[in-house]
Amino acid sequence: MRISHKFILGCSLLFAQATFAHGPKPMPLQDVPIPPVPGLLDGTSPIVVDKAAAIALGKALFWDMNVGSDGMSCGSCHFQAGADGRLKNQINPGEKSSQTSGTVFDVLDSGSGGPNHTLTAADFPLLKFANPLDNTSPILSSTDDVVSSSGTFSGDFKGVNQLSGTNDLCDRSADPIYHIGTTGTRRVEPRNAPTVINVGFNYRNFWDGRANNVFNGSTPWGDRDTSAGVWVKTGTRTVAKESLHLENSSLASLAMGPPLNPSEMSCRGRNLAALGRKLLLRKPLQNQKVHNEDSVFAPLNLTSSSAGNLKPGLNTTYKALITKAFNQKYWSYTGLGPFGAPALGQLPYNQVEANFSLFFGIALQMYQSTLISDQAPIDLTPRGADMMPTWEGMGKSPEEIATLKRGLDTFEANHCLLCHSGSLMTTAAVETNAIMVTPTPGKSFGPAHFRIPFGPNAFGLNNAAQYAGITPFGNVVNRLNTVDGPKLVDVGFANTGVGEPVSDPGNGGLDDFGNHLSFAEQYANYLLGNNSGIFDPSSVEKIRACDFEAPLALNDDLGGSFPTYFTIPDGIQVDGSRGEGSSRTQNCLNSDWTYIPTINAANTSLESDPSKLAVVKQAAFKIPSLRNVELTGPYMHNGSLASLEQVLEFYSRNGNFNNPDLNDFVVQIALANNPQSRTDLIALLKTFTDERVRYEKAPFDHPEVIVPNGHVGNDVFVEAGNPLSPVLAKDELLVVPAVGANGRQAPLLPFDQRLAPAPQ
Repeated sequence: MRISHKFILGCSLLFAQATFAHGPKPMPLQDVPIPPVPGLLDGTSPIVVDKAAAIALGKALFWDMNVGSDGMSCGSCHFQAGADGRLKNQINPGEKSSQTSGTVFDVLDSGSGGPNHTLTAADFPLLKFANPLDNTSPILSSTDDVVSSSGTFSGDFKGVNQLSGTNDLCDRSADPIYHIGTTGTRRVEPRNAPTVINVGFNYRNFWDGRANNVFNGSTPWGDRDTSAGVWVKTGTRTVAKESLHLENSSLASLAMGPPLNPSEMSCRGRNLAALGRKLLLRKPLQNQKVHNEDSVFAPLNLTSSSAGNLKPGLNTTYKALITKAFNQKYWSYTGLGPFGAPALGQLPYNQVEANFSLFFGIALQMYQSTLISDQAPIDLTPRGADMMPTWEGMGKSPEEIATLKRGLDTFEANHCLLCHSGSLMTTAAVETNAIMVTPTPGKSFGPAHFRIPFGPNAFGLNNAAQYAGITPFGNVVNRLNTVDGPKLVDVGFANTGVGEPVSDPGNGGLDDFGNHLSFAEQYANYLLGNNSGIFDPSSVEKIRACDFEAPLALNDDLGGSFPTYFTIPDGIQVDGSRGEGSSRTQNCLNSDWTYIPTINAANTSLESDPSKLAVVKQAAFKIPSLRNVELTGPYMHNGSLASLEQVLEFYSRNGNFNNPDLNDFVVQIALANNPQSRTDLIALLKTFTDERVRYEKAPFDHPEVIVPNGHVGNDVFVEAGNPLSPVLAKDELLVVPAVGANGRQAPLLPFDQRLAPAPQ
């Protein structure tokens, strides 16, 4: 009887998520907390001593074209609802591919492609099926090229000017991949630029998660980089390099990447100390107009602009903003010596320059953390006793309300909510999601007319969050069903079959030290007793097997009934009993799942049944938020889809490429035979658009930015003679005007509406 009971119980739990529940509900974003960063603004010696100045510094650095080696700012790729709005010279040949085709441009369906191509509607989707709703129908055209963001010409870095000039001193030549004839064009990033709005909630950033949750002060790699650190003044005449472990700071980790990336913003070989030397004595936004009503700069009296007379720059310097914003122990040492120098014979760096990575990373994190779009219709709608939107009293007709309700029913029925969960509509918001489902007296979120207490029902009644693996304990690894059976996978990442796995490893890739980016791989090493394979201990140590969506081990003798799970005959032990010093069995969703394999059992399974420790190894990418998705195309990590209609066609055909790591829910989606459901879903997705984003109202206003937008010519001929070098193509420039707190008059348009139509 015992075995029969357990067998039935096991079956019911294994398939609960697919049969009985559809996951968390779409919830409002008002008063949802960005995860706290201990030591940043609190404690006896906080890093930041003036929050407003730090945010102003971050906004200036984000939009300043002087940050790049040749005119690229962070905002150059993030000026359209936080994403990229350009159409020309936006193609990468697929450089993340393990195949030789990743360095060769393809001809797209418009009849051209490659460097300096102007995208049209005919180019999309990048993979075309005879029947767009059936991935078994003939493939009409395909490419491993990626639609992304044009960046820098690159070159070998030589030096900077400390007072004027946007461009660094670099030895530049025509790129071996990005050129037309013998004339070099700007390089293009290998992945589509995602929006920066609401990214402060993500546990990790970048599509592959390489921007670590822990900021170490100088690189993207957190605790993985043991050489990282910041210089701290320890006495009147002494300074020391100290390690930094700043949690919930993946945006600061992210900021360490693009300014030094030779495809995005930098010449090869530049470091952030050199960038500090370039900027510190300059006025922020030196050559860019700033609106007199800028929501950050105007209240601090940092702009000299007036109505009808917008002037460039702020009336301060970068060094002055840094000394106002940051604790003096990071900038007040006046000596030289221990910080290194740009090159032999050049003046050594000072402390402010040497710590510029700290200032840059923290300031950008603090600015981007203000970019929260919490005024979308999904946030403002009244809700019923079931916590679901009613859309009543919002000026919508009965037909529109019926459409939205059908759309949400379809979204839920197809298990979309298991990935696009809660207020942020993504499980990538690991820490925030955990905070919100933790009962906390006095804490609530949502609009004034519908406040929701923190706790198990924050994302829907009956602890709906649990069906997406969201618990107060913040697991960074889950065990989910793939088409090849249950596998460990990083929370907030999924393989949806967008591209062939060989075209981009995603979260299955490696860091600069040759170590796995994946937390799931590290957890497998923990199970095997291989502690040397754990590089993010502060994240991996809190993983609880009992909160997985599919169990790892079951406390029973089930014989061969569940061959992909560890059971008593294999050898199991209580989770947390390996000397961790803390229980991993408290408040578990199911007490039978509070076990893991013994080290011996885990190692034995590698030969006898490797499926028990299977890990998603290929093409898993960060699950993006759906907020403002109407405005943030092209879609997917490879930019392969131009419209929401194409996105729903993709899911209707159950992805493009079946592969062993494909998320099982992708193949369960049933939309192909119901065009009305797809129409309803698109209507629902548009309720995630915050009108302040559409019209660039505060906090989404910005200074002027002049963006390289392809080159003079086309994809067959470009005009040489760029001021940087006669062998480089002349830039065409897109002027994105300065916008103040009240926004712009004309709305931002979705990506597909800005494409030239396909010929009929």
